[in-house]
Amino acid sequence: MAISKELLDILACPKCKGDIYLNEAENGLICDKCRLEYEIRDDIPIMLIDEAKVLEDS
Repeated sequence: MAISKELLDILACPKCKGDIYLNEAENGLICDKCRLEYEIRDDIPIMLIDEAKVLEDS
């Protein structure tokens, strides 16, 4: 079971309060402004800044 569209619509980056979106593999949520990816474990987004993965610039 994936994250619902309704949940994605209300979630925001906990660091900057900006928009986030599902990554291609659908196992994380990405904030482009902060360059962070929040992991999704067992269909639950882990929205903790300390646990977010820093994305490298491409």
